[in-house]
Amino acid sequence: MSEASQTPAKSGKTVDITRILKLLPHRYPFLLIDKLVDLNGEEGGTAIKNVTMNEPFFQGHFPGRPVMPGVLLIEAMAQAAGAIVLEHLGDAHAGKLVFFMSIDKARFRKPVVPGDQVHFHVKLNQKRPPVWKYWAEAHVDGKKVAEAEIGAMLMDERGA
Repeated sequence: MSEASQTPAKSGKTVDITRILKLLPHRYPFLLIDKLVDLNGEEGGTAIKNVTMNEPFFQGHFPGRPVMPGVLLIEAMAQAAGAIVLEHLGDAHAGKLVFFMSIDKARFRKPVVPGDQVHFHVKLNQKRPPVWKYWAEAHVDGKKVAEAEIGAMLMDERGA
């Protein structure tokens, strides 16, 4: 897929942090998205993360030169994709667990630092419920800082 075509169509639908907390089981310090915007059903949307110096990982990554770990950018992409799917599926599926299945074509282009606002643009590549694959790109100030293809499976707490 062409990177230029990855930004989902804008629908104007927004999901705030209160709704995200109902959709995802993640909590501080591991909830890595603050808001969903421009949702287009399960086809895609954008998650926003406001990166602050108060993030616990900055204590050790790296003292004197804080950089958001790339693996957490990938995790935020996965949380964005999972929240988009769960919002599309509705309240009957809210709170289901979203398990990583695959990470492909991951690339990191520029460090993310305190004060950055990261926009995670995700677009559906393929689905065969309970498995969804999304292409995701992370942007800061309109510039791509990371990208990856994310595969995940929805499961309830009992594993079914």
